[in-house]
Amino acid sequence: MPTFTLDIYQTAGIAMLLFVLGRFLTERVEFLRKCCIPAPVVGGLIFALVHLGLYMSGVLALSFDENIKNFFMTLFFTSVGYTACFRLLKKGGKKVFTFLFVAILMVILQNLASSVLSVLLGWDPRLGLCTGSIPMVGGHGTAGSYGPELEKMGLAGAEVLAMAAATFGLVAGSLMGGPTARSLINKYGLRSNETTESVIEAADETPEEKERAERMDYTAFTNAAILLIVASGLGTLLTMAFNSVQITIAGTVIKFTFPTYIGSMVIAAVIRNFCDVKRIILPAKAIDTWGNVSLSIFLAIALMSLKLWELAELATDMVILLAAQVILMFLFARFVVFRLMGRDYEAAVMTSAFCGFGMGATPNAMANMQAITKNYGPAPQAFFIVPLVGSLFIDFCNGIIITLFLNVLPLIFG
Repeated sequence: MPTFTLDIYQTAGIAMLLFVLGRFLTERVEFLRKCCIPAPVVGGLIFALVHLGLYMSGVLALSFDENIKNFFMTLFFTSVGYTACFRLLKKGGKKVFTFLFVAILMVILQNLASSVLSVLLGWDPRLGLCTGSIPMVGGHGTAGSYGPELEKMGLAGAEVLAMAAATFGLVAGSLMGGPTARSLINKYGLRSNETTESVIEAADETPEEKERAERMDYTAFTNAAILLIVASGLGTLLTMAFNSVQITIAGTVIKFTFPTYIGSMVIAAVIRNFCDVKRIILPAKAIDTWGNVSLSIFLAIALMSLKLWELAELATDMVILLAAQVILMFLFARFVVFRLMGRDYEAAVMTSAFCGFGMGATPNAMANMQAITKNYGPAPQAFFIVPLVGSLFIDFCNGIIITLFLNVLPLIFG
């Protein structure tokens, strides 16, 4: 089968055309608009389906430049890091820990469900973890990291299973979040109480400082690009340091595996809070705009480069395990997350986000929230809490829990 590799420019060009296609369809197709499906998800999935047809018929296989996808992913999360104001954390501190609690509980339930079902199906329970929190909460990054490690343990095919499950979760999380939140909003008549969509704000800003923060001119855009790119570059070094850390707990060696953007988020948060202390006004609106654009580009590339034939090749047992994860996520998000987070509009938005990062990745969570807030109004607390938990804290917790399961399961099931 002929294979064609698209370089960085061709990959970006196709992604932009697919975003335009997705935006065109979401604005005109009632189902897509009402279900709040993100535009880059729509365009990317259409391309992925076309690619699936070409691949299965033996006509053509495409490969894409991964560097540009990772660049825009890191740029987006760096922009999120600039929202981490410690003063604002005091306002939503309790909800941050509540959301982290339900996320940890979800990780445990995903691994319990996958390991128990895999035993019933005759699998090694550790192989079943390839459909648990490794690909679901962890996404493709964690799946790509743990898959080879599991194969070293003698679990053949672990990497392919984990990556295929991550692909499935990415699609399922994107399609599930919007409709779930929309049904909650309509059922309970929920509305946004906010009148501004500003992401970076301070409680004691003067009108002059607020005007400077929301300026959208050449200087603001240039300064925003400098802040994002510098923090992204320094952050990669910090991530390398994080990934080199090993902790021994009760004789068990735990090695953390973090995505590249974690360090960039931390660096951005440090810069943000230093500027707050020194009363240096950041170009908030421009940073937010850069972040939103980066998210759209990343999602379009991520969805269009999905290898859907990996799902088509899944065995029946794998389908059962993935279906169980979908049912678990829907019930947990709908009846647990929404209730514990306050049963209000912000809770509904966070429920859509929970479906995104609980089944795929945090960018999906952010896209789900953007689609909801575009139709129903801002949810600033959700946009602060979700990336903080979904992109930072949960990765620490997920790594610990996965390692514990890998060490405990052989003792339980022999």
